[in-house]
Amino acid sequence: MKRIDNFKTIIDKYNVIFFDAFGVLKNYHGLVPGIEKTFEYLAEQKKEYYIVTNDASRSPVQLAASYHKMGLHAITPDRIISSGMLTKEYLYLKVEDGIIAYLGTEDSAHYIESLGLHPMPVSEINSSNIDKVNALIFLDDEGFDWRNDLNIAVNLLRKRTIPAIVANTDHAYPVTIHDVSIAIGGLSTMIETIVGKKFIRFGKPDSQMFMFAYDLIREYRPISKKEIVMVGDTLHTDILGGNKFGLDTVLVLSGNTLPQDVDTRITSTGIVPTYICETAVVEKDMF
Repeated sequence: MKRIDNFKTIIDKYNVIFFDAFGVLKNYHGLVPGIEKTFEYLAEQKKEYYIVTNDASRSPVQLAASYHKMGLHAITPDRIISSGMLTKEYLYLKVEDGIIAYLGTEDSAHYIESLGLHPMPVSEINSSNIDKVNALIFLDDEGFDWRNDLNIAVNLLRKRTIPAIVANTDHAYPVTIHDVSIAIGGLSTMIETIVGKKFIRFGKPDSQMFMFAYDLIREYRPISKKEIVMVGDTLHTDILGGNKFGLDTVLVLSGNTLPQDVDTRITSTGIVPTYICETAVVEKDMF
């Protein structure tokens, strides 16, 4: 584990950079200040980059548009690899028809609609259509009534033997520097315990997320894992996932892991990044 003063050192060492999104590129205020300089330097050095995110709340087109609204135009839909894309692939391979019940926003249902399947909010599941439900997907923590719809989801899984797919494995996410909010991964874990069934999970730290991105690159050129580095703010997802897949990893201290907590967390979890860096921002005077 090595501490790095400026993120430029990381870019210079690798050919492909995988970035987590929240806590690395953006936070509850908007873009991390100065992050656009990192993408200017990536372009100047002709380095590849991808956003590898557990955010299944919107399509890659919508996610890219959200960065554009904040002034970061370097992130295009083809640069985004989301856990929702893995969920979509699973549905394509395993679910041919019927209703796909979901917890999340209408935007998150894009991954179901784009396959020509029939998405339905959990709130609309009742005795007249429950027998036609062929899967339940946990997409986002917003867009539904927690008490009512979580109870419907529990009873749906008690009555029907169907796959339950978790498209975002995050248990919580920061809403201020001191506070967090429960994410859909945390809600799904609670329901999994209640119904006593195992759910299918996509997202970091699962290696499928990294294999999906790795295979995407290998479709058009040879690549070694030694050429790729994963940059994230969370030990249990970004760093553990990157480590498990055999990538070098950078823990940045601009999100979930705070500077005053980093040593204690690494010691207590045993999850050790290759590097620690305060932020993923390349400083101007380093160009």
